[in-house]
Amino acid sequence: MISVVIVGTGNVAQNLFQAFDKVADVEIIQVLGRNENHLAFAKDKVFISTDFNKIPSADIYILAVSDDSIGVVAEKFKDSIGLIVHTSGATSLEVLSKCNRTGIFYPLQTFTKGKIISFDDIPMCIEAKNEKDFELLLNLGKTLSNTVIEVSSEQRKILHVAAVFVNNFTNYMYTIGADICTENNIDFKILQPLIKETAAKLDDLTPYQSQTGPAKRGDQKTLHKHLQLIKNTHQRELYTLLSNAIKEKHGKEL
Repeated sequence: MISVVIVGTGNVAQNLFQAFDKVADVEIIQVLGRNENHLAFAKDKVFISTDFNKIPSADIYILAVSDDSIGVVAEKFKDSIGLIVHTSGATSLEVLSKCNRTGIFYPLQTFTKGKIISFDDIPMCIEAKNEKDFELLLNLGKTLSNTVIEVSSEQRKILHVAAVFVNNFTNYMYTIGADICTENNIDFKILQPLIKETAAKLDDLTPYQSQTGPAKRGDQKTLHKHLQLIKNTHQRELYTLLSNAIKEKHGKEL
């Protein structure tokens, strides 16, 4: 049995709580946060607290807090003999340097307010200072996910950059597509099967192999027609930038 204290009240903390709450081999000792109202998701299930001066003993303390808060929150655990880990993709292990035992427990996934998701297929990226702590994190990760991998702080930062491209930037493209649909009285849901199939292709193909569209084909006629249809200057600039990038990647001359 692995005993855990979850620190935080945001999307990651809530999803971790719901996931661990279903695991027989993990005992959630406490959920700790600064605002009692934000701890409602764990109320009546485990002990909740806002008192960082009374931290119970546990095998692992998971700091599921904002990147800017990790160092400050970690100060509260510098005397703990348990393993202190954070869940950030962009923050180094060194931010926990004042603690005795430190590690990383980073779920490579996007979490949305009010939505609880399964961890079965979420890659859990772990890192620790010593082999014993690594094994502890490996065992903890395996209680949630089918994919638990060792990733260094440097690799994790690179992964986070890549994740911004495939998740955050892609979602912004959805936003532009939705705006264009709305402006022309078209239901954005019409595009959802296309979005799903584009993602599904990556089960069998690399992103490079699955690229389609007028820029990849070098179809200048269609590209110019699209630019004439796009009235928003920002959208035109993005369309041109991305089309040129695809052309360059796939060897098409402008």
